[in-house]
Amino acid sequence: MDLGISGRWAIVCAASKGLGLACARALAKEGVNLVINARGEEALQVAATELRNLGVEVRTVIGDISDASVREQVLAACPQVDILVNNAGGPPPGDFRDWQREDWLKALDANMLTPIELIKACVDGMAERGFGRVVNITSGAVKAPIDVLGLSNGARSGLTGFIAGLARQSRLAGHNVTINNLLPGPFETERLNKTLSVAADANGTSVEAVSEKRRKHVPAQRFGQPDEFGAYCAFICSAQAGFLTGQNLLLDGGSYPGTF
Repeated sequence: MDLGISGRWAIVCAASKGLGLACARALAKEGVNLVINARGEEALQVAATELRNLGVEVRTVIGDISDASVREQVLAACPQVDILVNNAGGPPPGDFRDWQREDWLKALDANMLTPIELIKACVDGMAERGFGRVVNITSGAVKAPIDVLGLSNGARSGLTGFIAGLARQSRLAGHNVTINNLLPGPFETERLNKTLSVAADANGTSVEAVSEKRRKHVPAQRFGQPDEFGAYCAFICSAQAGFLTGQNLLLDGGSYPGTF
């Protein structure tokens, strides 16, 4: 299927590795030019080289996307934002009894307020041009909270509620601008490994044992691969996905047990 987005421009945040890189890779394979951002220069440049080899233009901006000046650089580097993929590393796992106000504010800034600021900067221009796709990478924990990820549960749920209203504004949806959330379950990334490590320490067992137990609770009997996630993201950004908006799309191998 031709996704109909060749030649468009996309901003992909936290794109040096993991799910962000997978999304950037899938878009590049569809001919989408990229502005990619991450905090680590070396990993970002390695990712940029890989993506350029797919035949598209790739521009890089190093820095923390939650910093307003970095957001300005990212937006300035993109000639025209047709696609925005919001992504940020989740806050650390732990016990809420140990978190201070500053921990909560940092989580909200990275995983709720920063995506909102980028959306605000992009969607009106998208509407004027008659095409726009926003994908927010959140977490399966929005639907099935994980006890040690309280900071993430709270911040990402706040973003989810905001998007539920924004995506349904007729001045956006009525002008071919869609906003959706992608909710990953357990994918083989550094983030998953850190979560498994914390769980192992808390239970006095090995990471391998915790990983195997977690894998057995996934109906697919495995963890997801980042490129699977990227392909799904690319379709949501496609010309064919214009009737899909305001949705929370769960990719978790069947782990979520609910009907809705």
